[in-house]
Amino acid sequence: MSEFSDHVNDARAAWVAAQPVFFVATAADGARINLSPKGMHSFRVLGPNRVAYLDYGGSGNETNAHLLADGRITIMFCAFDRTALIYRIYGRGRPVLPQDDDWHGLAAHFTIEPGVRQIFDIVVESTQESCGWAVPRMALDAERQTLRKYHAQDDAAERLLKYQARDRSIDGLPVRPPTVLPYG
Repeated sequence: MSEFSDHVNDARAAWVAAQPVFFVATAADGARINLSPKGMHSFRVLGPNRVAYLDYGGSGNETNAHLLADGRITIMFCAFDRTALIYRIYGRGRPVLPQDDDWHGLAAHFTIEPGVRQIFDIVVESTQESCGWAVPRMALDAERQTLRKYHAQDDAAERLLKYQARDRSIDGLPVRPPTVLPYG
């Protein structure tokens, strides 16, 4: 059975903070549905009705484009160990870039490191808990450090700026590429 709520309660906020991976889904009219796995301890519950996560350069910028076009976002966490659980957060999000007025307030909740291109700020509209009984039990071996190593290279910031200069998503939707990186 599913249980719905209009906020993230304290118990779920603590549970979410312990999860090593989450999944983000967005869509826009006439565009592909985007579904991305995320990790690197990049998600934060900022309050009962507000969450955010760091977005690193490394693939397309579809979430940015979809949020600018539509705003809807779903975040899903799965319990891969112990008690089964799937937890979804439904909301409306927006990209916050380093040059935006509210960047510093949001960035204070994270460790900003090379490769961070934006923070997605999300207003929680509802949450859903479901059993997750079909999700396998798995153990975390280790977090990958590949993306961090890539962004730590001497020319990574320059390459990231060039990559981010693209102003369209894969479906031709406009994105708002960063003009300033939060580091160096």
